[in-house]
Amino acid sequence: MKVCLHTPLPRLSNELWEVLKLFYKTEGFAVAATAPLTEEDVRKAQFTATAPTDDMQVLTHEFSEEGGGFCCRFIFRGQAAQRRAPVIAGESELEQKRRVKRLCKLTLYDLCKQLTGMHPAWGALTGIRPTRLYYEQLDKGLTHAQAEAALRREMDVLPEKTALLSRIVRVQQSLPQADENDWDVYVAMPFCPTRCSYCSFAGEAIGDGRKVRPYLNALYKEMDAAAQIMRERGAKLRALYIGGGTPVSPDDETFAEFLKRVCQLFSNPLEFTVEAGRPDAITAKKLAAMREAGVTRVSVNPQTMNDAALRLIGRNHTAAKAEAAFNLARDHGFENINMDVIAGLPGETAEDFRRTVERIAALAPDSLTVHTLALKKGGKLQKTQLPPAETVEEMVETGEACATRMNMQPYYLYRQKYMAAPQQNVGYAKENKACLYNMDIMEETATILAAGAGAISKRVFASKNKRIERAPNAGNVDVYIATIDEMIRRKQRLFVEG
Repeated sequence: MKVCLHTPLPRLSNELWEVLKLFYKTEGFAVAATAPLTEEDVRKAQFTATAPTDDMQVLTHEFSEEGGGFCCRFIFRGQAAQRRAPVIAGESELEQKRRVKRLCKLTLYDLCKQLTGMHPAWGALTGIRPTRLYYEQLDKGLTHAQAEAALRREMDVLPEKTALLSRIVRVQQSLPQADENDWDVYVAMPFCPTRCSYCSFAGEAIGDGRKVRPYLNALYKEMDAAAQIMRERGAKLRALYIGGGTPVSPDDETFAEFLKRVCQLFSNPLEFTVEAGRPDAITAKKLAAMREAGVTRVSVNPQTMNDAALRLIGRNHTAAKAEAAFNLARDHGFENINMDVIAGLPGETAEDFRRTVERIAALAPDSLTVHTLALKKGGKLQKTQLPPAETVEEMVETGEACATRMNMQPYYLYRQKYMAAPQQNVGYAKENKACLYNMDIMEETATILAAGAGAISKRVFASKNKRIERAPNAGNVDVYIATIDEMIRRKQRLFVEG
């Protein structure tokens, strides 16, 4: 279906499109402004057309201020829905814009639900952090039961999802919380043995390894500057996380050198994770180097234990290799090992996924992350290859049931755009095995100083509204190396001059 939105508020077009996609497969989306454009309109909206083409259906949006309040109305396929909201005295311009956005999204949601009879599991929520809305309810003084009821009532979220949010927030509240002076450090190694077909993250296949040394030279320079920033600010290291890519992609000696340099600059973290990731790159020497460096948590991520699916998504290892890598990590004394799986991979059935989680349960990891496949522009998978949404939902439920049997509790959750089904990604962990860094980055409660290609530094300011500012690094390895001085200046502007 192709749709052209006629709206007086084109800056909201992206958010309205996200609501539309909860109910319809939209192959094209154009925006026609029905009011003069402001600078904000141009900055926030993606204009693909100024008028509908012959094959487009028209979605009409009307918005006005009348009777001391706002009135929003949508018309589509011969039906209409309308909502009103009062003007609140003393409300800031930013708060008012947020209320207007929510009013418009909920009105369109009402209309689409009316037209289709569908009830999305997450209701009208389109953001990646549903827990944030749950915390907003708690900040108002509501109990957990009242917060759940508010999300069901105001955002039409199904009870099983609000119950999941409640469980997650309760676990998070039991974990050590970050003070303003507690910083996390993230270091990116953007190389992988091969490029997975679903992947859209910054990074590339390591190939012959010729880019590793130039990359490390640039990375070490940035890490030196980052450590200096921490010293100047008097920041305390909370969680240290090495991710990617696949951090263990370089050879044994290079990886050990890299790890030693990281530890020299960022010492004594409360938690130290290496997202080892691909089983085909994990070796005994790399695990020994991690143990010597004081790594407290590692990830061994098979994504599936189905060899046919592994080949299809571009992985060179087998399920047996994943099991061997996990056991090798255990043999090296690691007592906190995470494993990742993906629901919705091409060609997989609900029974395939059940076998995957059963084989993982037999290994008894300390935490399990159940992802829902997301189809990003940078990935290569085609939608026609994927299991239906109902099957993906069954897979996600199977993953949750497996985690429960392993005595794990959910401790963080996020959603992504373009997911294969309207589900979520959830991290489960046994008692005292939850990853603080995962919680911090998803809830945006701790400052993160990040180094490497594709890494994004994030400064959380102490205030009622937890203002956040970011400094992104270039994602392309070559561009990162060539612009390393600019990457460093961005951090200095954010953390020193800001």
